[in-house]
Amino acid sequence: MTDATRKGGSERTRAQPSGTSIDARWQTAVFLAPAVIIYTAFSIFPLLDTIRLSLYRRTEGGASEFVGLSNYDRLFSAPALWDPFSNAFMNNVIFFVLHLLIEIPVALLLAALLSRTVLAGRATYRSLIFLPTVLSVVIIGFTWQLILNPLWGVAESFFSVLGFSGISTAWLGRESSALVAVTLISIWQWIGMPMILLYAALQSIPDDILDAAIVDGANQFWTFIYVKLPLVAPTIALIGILTFVGNFNAFDLVFAMKGALAGPNFATDILGTFFYRTFFGFQMQAGDPNLGATVATVIFGIILLGVGVYLFLLQTRLRRYSLS
Repeated sequence: MTDATRKGGSERTRAQPSGTSIDARWQTAVFLAPAVIIYTAFSIFPLLDTIRLSLYRRTEGGASEFVGLSNYDRLFSAPALWDPFSNAFMNNVIFFVLHLLIEIPVALLLAALLSRTVLAGRATYRSLIFLPTVLSVVIIGFTWQLILNPLWGVAESFFSVLGFSGISTAWLGRESSALVAVTLISIWQWIGMPMILLYAALQSIPDDILDAAIVDGANQFWTFIYVKLPLVAPTIALIGILTFVGNFNAFDLVFAMKGALAGPNFATDILGTFFYRTFFGFQMQAGDPNLGATVATVIFGIILLGVGVYLFLLQTRLRRYSLS
């Protein structure tokens, strides 16, 4: 082989990574393009247009007039808007807190039980617990309305079997219990999702770590507390922020069970149902797309603030670990 041939081959070899890098960038762009286009068309553009719509109002002649932040001022100052908005916001906070305090601990307990190798029929239990997640919300709402009906529902018989005869009442018809009842039904519906995530996190823990804890004298309980729980803590934090986003976007279950008025007397009203009535109108309430867009933008701001706080705390913790 001549020196010229070796030199030419060496130059082609050195030139190959640059071409490969360019091809890889084009391939990445081609594969990402459909997702970016769809996300832009159905998420980013509607969001930007919603923000734009909140800055206008409809005149008596039907034309759009730019009013800046006037709609936000009306929302936060006019009693006819602020009172139902604040009621819906507080109900949404209670809705989220109950999910956080009940759903995650129960899901963690179920995941811990199902991860035990001695439990027979684990796959069947996982499927049954996850099943409500894929059911239609209309079916879930209608079924639970029948179950909790004080006249012909089976809740009274169920409590009687457990020895709590007479405890059953119109759970969905009382202002003091309606929101809690709807929240518990929502937890029952969605508990399969965090259970599966936590189950996968527990299954991914290396056996060497668990064996080392057992060799050191830790029993199953303390192994779970001091070994498994810290290792699945990032998954718990992720479930918490997903629960926050999902709860402040909630609408369908309340609408299916209690309608747009979120009765009784707006006791189950959350931001989703309040936005629906404001934007589309309901019964005697006229719809206002501009005010509805304002409410939607405020909901987006609340979710963005919550996610931002979560990411800030996460980055702070990661930075602390990297420095230590």
